[in-house]
Amino acid sequence: MADDHAEQAISAYGHPVSQLAPTPNIDRIAQNGAKFLNNFCTNSICGPSRAVILTGKFSHMNGFRMNGEKFDGSQATLPKYLHQAGYQTAITGKWHLDGEPQGFDYWNILKDQGNYYNPDFIKGKDTTRIEGYATDIITDMALNWLQNDRKKDQPFFLMVHHKAPHRNWMPPLRYINKYDSIQFPVPDTYFSKHKNQVAAQEQLQTIYEDMYEGHDLKMVVEKGSDSLRHNPWTTDFDRMSSEQRAAWNKAYRPKNDAFFDADLSGRELAEWKFQRYMRDYMGCVAAVDDGVGALLDYLEKSGLAENTIVVYTTDQGFYLGEKGFFDKRFMYEQSLDMPLLMQYPARIKKGITVDALTQNLDFAPTFLDFANAKIPEEMQGKSLKPLLMQDSVGNFRDAVYYHYYDFPAFHMVKRQYGVRTDRYKLIHFYDDIDEWELYDLQKDPQEEENLYDHAEYAEIQKQLHQKLKDLQQQYQVTEEEFQTTPPEEVAQAYKNFARLAGEDPKTYPEEKKTKLKK
Repeated sequence: MADDHAEQAISAYGHPVSQLAPTPNIDRIAQNGAKFLNNFCTNSICGPSRAVILTGKFSHMNGFRMNGEKFDGSQATLPKYLHQAGYQTAITGKWHLDGEPQGFDYWNILKDQGNYYNPDFIKGKDTTRIEGYATDIITDMALNWLQNDRKKDQPFFLMVHHKAPHRNWMPPLRYINKYDSIQFPVPDTYFSKHKNQVAAQEQLQTIYEDMYEGHDLKMVVEKGSDSLRHNPWTTDFDRMSSEQRAAWNKAYRPKNDAFFDADLSGRELAEWKFQRYMRDYMGCVAAVDDGVGALLDYLEKSGLAENTIVVYTTDQGFYLGEKGFFDKRFMYEQSLDMPLLMQYPARIKKGITVDALTQNLDFAPTFLDFANAKIPEEMQGKSLKPLLMQDSVGNFRDAVYYHYYDFPAFHMVKRQYGVRTDRYKLIHFYDDIDEWELYDLQKDPQEEENLYDHAEYAEIQKQLHQKLKDLQQQYQVTEEEFQTTPPEEVAQAYKNFARLAGEDPKTYPEEKKTKLKK
C-alpha cells in the first residue's frame, strides 16, 4: 500500500502520464491477476482510509473520521480476525493512526507521517532513526521479515505500507534527475475557474498558488544558491546527512539555476511548477515500483507466489494537476478513485478486469473470505472474492457512499458527502457553505459542468437523492455526522493557514477567490 498514489501514475491503467513514467513491477500484479476499474475510497484522507481498511466499517462506525483523531485500537480489526484464523501478522512502514498497532505479531512503523530521508521508526517502546531512504528501508524490513521472522508452517498476513509518494515528494538520490527530460501533459482542466463549484473555488490546494515553493517545489531564493524558499517544515531537509544533502544540491542546483535563467511568470510559471511537481512525484513512484519488484521477485524465487495473494493499492486517489489541484479530499474522480490490483495465481485468472463498483470498505471481508474465516456481521463491506472468481454475482453494487469530514483543516476542502453510481454523481458540500453538485460522468468525465437543478436532469436528481438517503440509512448514518463548525473557528483556520503559507491573513483567501472570478 502506497500513500497518495494516483491511478494516473500506474501504467497498467493506461493514463498518458504513466506511459511516460511506467511502473513495470506494479503492472506485473495486473498482468498476473486482476485490475479493478471502479474501486473507490469512502473518505479520501490518509488515516481514515486506513481505519476503514482495518475494520471494514465506514468512518462514522469505526470512530476515526479525520486525521488528528485517535483510532480505537481495541476494536476488532482485520489482523485480529486473521490472527484468530491462524495467521501470523506483521506490518512495516506507515501506520498513521496514533497509538500502537494491535493484532500484529510484528510491527515496525514510521513515526507519525514519516520522512523520506533517515526516517524514525517505532518498534515496541523504542524509536530509532535509520539512515537511508524510507521506501527502500520499508521494503528491506518486509523482505527481512519474510526471510527470517516468518514461521514457515503458518500462513501469513503482511502489510507493507509506504510513505511515498506523499507530500513533499522527495525522490531517492538515484531518481532525482530521472524525469528531467520528460514533459508531462498538462491536464486540460489545469487552469479551471471552477464555475458553479463553490467548494472548488475556496480550496487551498492549487499547485501554482498553494504549494510551498521551498518545501514542496524545492525552489531556492536565488541563482547559485541552495537555500530553499518558503519551507515551514524544515525537518525533511535538516535530517539529511551532509553526504545526502551534497548529492541533493548537486542534482537540483543546475535545474534551479536554469529556472532563474528562464525568468518565467504567469501561465508559464504555473506550468513549470506542474512539471517540477510531476517529476518529483514520479521519481518517488519509481522507488515504490522498485520495492514492489523486489517483493514479487522474492515470492517467486522462494516458491511462495503461487499460493500468496498479493494486493497493490493506496489509501485514496490523488490529483496530478487536474482542476489545478494536488492532494485529495474531494469526491471528484481523481481523489475518489483508488487503484486496486490483485494476483493469486492459484485462483485468480491472469489479466482479468473488474468493473463493478467496489470500495476500500470491501478489503477486510475479501481477505477474510479468502482465508476461509468468518466475515463478521458488523463489517459493512462485501467480499470481492466472487468478482475475482468471476462467479455470476448479478449487480454487485449499484452505488457507493462517500463522506469526508476534515474541515477546517489543511487545504480547507469542505465537508461533503454523496453518492456515485456507474454514471452519475451527487455531492453535498456543507459546513460554512451549503452547495449541491450533480455530474453526468458519461458526458462530462472531467466533472466541469455542475448539473444540479438543471431541468433535464430533474428525475435523475430525484433518484440520486433517494439513493443517497437509502445508503445513509443502510450504513446507519445519523444526524451527528452533519455537524458544522462555528464561523469563528473557520475564520481562524484561514488565518492560521495564511501564516503557515507566509501570506497576509487579512487578504487570504479572499485574494485567491478574486483571482478565480477574473
